[in-house]
Amino acid sequence: MKIKIALGGFALLLVTACGAQVKPTSKPNILVILCDDLGYADVGFNGSPDIITPELDKLAKEGTIMTSAYVAHTFCGPSRAALLTGRYPAEIGTPYNLRDDGRATTSGVPVEETYMSNMMHDAGYYTSCIGKWHLGDNTQFQPNKRGFDDFYGFLGGGHKYFPNLFQPYYEKQKKAGAYPINVYFTPLLHNTEEVVETEYITDAFSREAIRVIKESDKKKKPFFMYLAYNAPHVPLEAKPEDMKVFANIKDKDRQTYAAMVYAVDRGVGEIVKSLKETNQYENTLIVFLSDNGGNFDHGANNYPLKGTKGDTFEGGFRVPMFWHWPNKVAAGARFDHPVSALDLYPTFAHLAKTNLPKGKKVSGKNIWNDLAANTSPHKDEMIFAYRYREGYTDVAARKEDWKLVRMANEPWQLFNITKDIGEKHDMAGQFPDRVQEMITETQKWTKTHVKPLWFYSQKDAEYWKSGQLPNFDDTFEVEKLRMSPIEWEEKNAK
Repeated sequence: MKIKIALGGFALLLVTACGAQVKPTSKPNILVILCDDLGYADVGFNGSPDIITPELDKLAKEGTIMTSAYVAHTFCGPSRAALLTGRYPAEIGTPYNLRDDGRATTSGVPVEETYMSNMMHDAGYYTSCIGKWHLGDNTQFQPNKRGFDDFYGFLGGGHKYFPNLFQPYYEKQKKAGAYPINVYFTPLLHNTEEVVETEYITDAFSREAIRVIKESDKKKKPFFMYLAYNAPHVPLEAKPEDMKVFANIKDKDRQTYAAMVYAVDRGVGEIVKSLKETNQYENTLIVFLSDNGGNFDHGANNYPLKGTKGDTFEGGFRVPMFWHWPNKVAAGARFDHPVSALDLYPTFAHLAKTNLPKGKKVSGKNIWNDLAANTSPHKDEMIFAYRYREGYTDVAARKEDWKLVRMANEPWQLFNITKDIGEKHDMAGQFPDRVQEMITETQKWTKTHVKPLWFYSQKDAEYWKSGQLPNFDDTFEVEKLRMSPIEWEEKNAK
């Protein structure tokens, strides 16, 4: 016997056995929609003042908005590696982007790390990867070798959007024997075969997602889709008809960026239509998020967050996110507890009614029951961000209401991030014991880190060779805090 009760605005199915976990009634389709460099405030459901996203907003309104969602790194490649492996990049040697110079490389996310796609495939799912990869271009690192039945997209870190611009350039360079050819101009791939694309590639990726949805319906198998749009990542290129929607935006970069986000939104609307036409909508979990924060230099808006892509301030790795699944995920709800993209792997294992692969380590946790009960899945636990810079490291750690951060080799700062989402009021001087405690816990976490398997630049490699990185001793030195408790009290008394 099952009973249905309402708890904190969330619909929760409970079995009568004491302490039993919530179990999905059948294997759902799982659709992960990942945008690239999307700002926190660049979707309607997160308060965008000038970008309209009606299709995403409708899904968000009918689902649960995760207001404190984090990814595991502050820029593209490492964040994606973390999402698919369930591990922090520093734990598996992938804290740097792979280079995009078009030269053959033997680097990629270690094959010893089992992707969630492998797990879902083995659980009986039809698995697909559509869009941007950026996790290794040698054969053993490509999507079809990492658990994906179907791949349509590109292997590098970015791409031009209009085929009539990138295909002629590629053919000209190829004919001239140029090497390497800029990967932003190379042909898209369907599995391992080059294809001649005819559509603006955001539209092409939406089209291919619909193809896979229809194929899964014919196969009578649940699908797992990793739909990784490269929009609104540079280059800023949009369709004229989408640009017209935002004619009121005078800044050209912002207008183009808005149109690129709108193209994603249009595509999501068509995807939802296809799910409904194939009677798969009711049994599909949709998780929407960005791979990192928006880039201020290229039209993004992270308001009210401080910082930009690459930062360990909130604007670098706190992202827009919602979960949508009719009658399974609460509608019209907000989940304010911190969650991580690392949580997707173990949560999807639960929903797919499968176990984590043998020997598989994950840094996140199954949050399904907490989502249902509106309770904190990471109570008294840290969520980290860690970025190697030029001889020093940017660090962030969040535990419940508190956020510890060190940026640009400046002194440690502490914020009550629940009350001070914009990180405006440093409280490190008021709570030195809390700062020390969080620093100690973060430093302990670094014991799990390994040496990077590759470096983005020769300069990065030299920092490691010379010992300037990782240099944990300097990173975790507790310098004089910005204010003593007396100074803090005097300041706040004024």
